[in-house]
Amino acid sequence: MDFNFTDEQKMLRDSARGFCEKMSPMGYVLEMEKSEKGYTPELWNAMVELGWMGLIIPEEYGGVGMGFMDLIVLLEEMGRMCVPGPFFSTVILGGYTLLTGGSEEQKNEYLPRIAAGELVFSFAYTEPGMIKFDPSHVTVTAKAEGESFVIDGTKLFVSDANVADFIIVSARTSGEANDKKGISLFLVDAKDPGISITQLSTLAGDKQCEVVFKGVTVPKANLIGALDDGWSVMEKVMLYASVGKCAEMVGGSMRVLDLVLDYCHQRVQFGKPIGVFQAVQHHCANMAINLQGSKFITYKAAWMLDEGMPATRICASAKAWVSEAYKRFVILGHQVFAGTGFMVEHEMPMYSRRARAAELAFGDAPYYRKVVAQDLKLG
Repeated sequence: MDFNFTDEQKMLRDSARGFCEKMSPMGYVLEMEKSEKGYTPELWNAMVELGWMGLIIPEEYGGVGMGFMDLIVLLEEMGRMCVPGPFFSTVILGGYTLLTGGSEEQKNEYLPRIAAGELVFSFAYTEPGMIKFDPSHVTVTAKAEGESFVIDGTKLFVSDANVADFIIVSARTSGEANDKKGISLFLVDAKDPGISITQLSTLAGDKQCEVVFKGVTVPKANLIGALDDGWSVMEKVMLYASVGKCAEMVGGSMRVLDLVLDYCHQRVQFGKPIGVFQAVQHHCANMAINLQGSKFITYKAAWMLDEGMPATRICASAKAWVSEAYKRFVILGHQVFAGTGFMVEHEMPMYSRRARAAELAFGDAPYYRKVVAQDLKLG
């Protein structure tokens, strides 16, 4: 188990860092928060040219054929500069769902188009009835009618549904609302006239949507995985998504620490740079400690997933730890910057807002503590 980056990963990191700093400065990110779409074709096409959309897609489906650890390197750099757009929804939520549960026909039809940047995907799995995160709570129904299924119901907080070409939908085909058995996954055309999409106002300015399905007909060929067994696919994809989100949080932490250290050298009080004062030093030291812990638990989880090892406990531990560490991180950053760090023109609010959103994405720390407890056979 070696967490040092390979030469190829170092090249990917350096290339991604230069690209993200050039293409996603603070002004651009804030502008995209206000825009309806949330990204520009120039950014998307530039990422396509670099091969990022096909990074984890096997070569036989038109991709680059690299591993999840390589994607983690990229996601760190994207998180470091808060790169906007539907990359995460398309490559991880769309790509890994198809790779995990898709038929050979589905893989051949959609994966090459994802790699080419021709399609944007979204994944609809959370619902209005959830009082806490529980992706097995599914009340949206899919009823068989001849050679099709008819989907009805509402999904909430669907990332990038406003720009998606296809939405992967978890729907109940049997059982009760919280049964894991009886959930099925469907690939749905986002432009179907029976679908209405409403953008939600969010703290982080990301593009979360309410998606309402009214009599949406989906052919049986669009079923992903086995009927009533969509949970086995969702569970695996959520591991990739949670660790991928950890990588983004690690990248954001790296950027905040850089900003804080620069400020500690530049800001002078009582005739001295504030970095010489013990209280400020302790804040910075605690930030560095949080970052180191977040890095290594994220890398270990990603490595275990890459190696095909049982990884539920380490992935859950990573998401629980990194979510709370990033929250502590930005609080310490604000304390060092004081009033300056609360100005809209400053970068700190951009990262603190995203820390809160990332904490909740794919499950918060209490949810993953429950997952760890279950893995320990405690309930």
